[in-house]
Amino acid sequence: METEREQPDRGPAYERLLRLFADVHPREGATSLILVANIFLILAAFYLIKPVREGWLAVTDIGSLTKLEIRAYSAFAQSLMLLAILPFYARLAARLSRNVLITRVGVLFGVLLVAFWLTQPNLLLGRIPLLGILFYLFVGIFSVTLVAQFWAFSTDVYGAERGARLFPLIAVGAALGATLGSWLGKKLVSLPSIDAFDLILVALLPLFASLVLARITDRRGTYGDPSRWTTDRWEEAAAPHSNSPYRLIFQHRYLTATAAMIMLFTWVVTSGDNILFSIVQSSLRDELAHLGGSPEAFNLALQEATAAFYGDLYFWINLLTLILQAFLVSRILSAGGMKALLYTTPFISLAAYAAMAFVPILGVIKVLKVAENSSILSIHNTARHMLWLPTSKEMLYQAKPTVDTLFVRLGDGLAALTILIGTRVFHLGNFGFVMINILLVLVWIALSAYLHREHEQWKQAALVPPERAFTQPAPGMPE
Repeated sequence: METEREQPDRGPAYERLLRLFADVHPREGATSLILVANIFLILAAFYLIKPVREGWLAVTDIGSLTKLEIRAYSAFAQSLMLLAILPFYARLAARLSRNVLITRVGVLFGVLLVAFWLTQPNLLLGRIPLLGILFYLFVGIFSVTLVAQFWAFSTDVYGAERGARLFPLIAVGAALGATLGSWLGKKLVSLPSIDAFDLILVALLPLFASLVLARITDRRGTYGDPSRWTTDRWEEAAAPHSNSPYRLIFQHRYLTATAAMIMLFTWVVTSGDNILFSIVQSSLRDELAHLGGSPEAFNLALQEATAAFYGDLYFWINLLTLILQAFLVSRILSAGGMKALLYTTPFISLAAYAAMAFVPILGVIKVLKVAENSSILSIHNTARHMLWLPTSKEMLYQAKPTVDTLFVRLGDGLAALTILIGTRVFHLGNFGFVMINILLVLVWIALSAYLHREHEQWKQAALVPPERAFTQPAPGMPE
């Protein structure tokens, strides 16, 4: 007798619809949609507060530092904070179940969001430059930690085989959340009754809703009829063995190469973002020069104009990300495998920076950054999360959060160092920084080739996922 899996057209209508985006097998649709909604809510929360971060930073002055330097050096400071935070997170992962770990981290971030809303400029404490920097640091850690934690959780729930099929679908939720979050933030701040800082409180709603969905996913497993594999994970620590995340990364060439690749592409993208920020600030200051006689009016106008520019930028990036994720990523994966996913974005970046070097116009640069960032948020992000599918639970909950947070921020730090040396020592302009990025992209392409070979070896060496030993399939339905 044929099984459901041998008859892919059977099943609810919504599962047949989901097959437009990924290879969804029968009974996998419900959990997949819950995970889509989960990452949707996390990204929506992040993109609600991201423009607030840029606006707060725009009115933060520290000595003689330029806005570009403040932004770049603040990103580097995140690396120093994460060096201390991540070993503590790894110890929590070795003690707490995955559901408790996710809940406690999410609640902590929610409490901090409320604290930042209370300390916004001119509400309770006046204008304190340090708070703008702290909020910038917090938002960066907020985004990378919650996203890394989500993908570790999803990999744990699905295992290697199902993850390889379903991750392109799950990532559609990230693109939807980013798009709606940036669009909603833009619409809300246009209302006279809502201040930009109120978006911090609005972000609490999707954040806490995502915690509820994580708990539901943890309880139901892949099919909604939990096997022993799922029920054992309810009480088991997220990472059953305690290891140093740094030791794990540097013990394995595959993890070391993954960390290096993530650090490198972050270096490239952040440098490009810093160039854009510098150009935007220069352009807006010229436009608002008539307000120079009133510092308060000038700062308010600059803050609002910066938030508006980045709100629009993020909207277009996220809209294109959604289109690419929904209709292109799974097809690239089917046609060219991991190799195609790993190569696509660096070649887009190479073309973007080559054009940027010779057409330094704000409108052109904005379009190119939309193309580059949307490719990273869809094609490249899917690839980087799929790199972890053949790894162990210790690697997922201890090494992956470290790679996706610390090494991302180290990439930011290298971008900051590039700004420092380039401006203070070599007096580089935007053209010089773009040429540095082109050289970095060439290294990124070479590293992607190495990672593809390593991934193939790890995938071949991976044992049968342990959940298959505990499977309790429904009649006629092999799990």
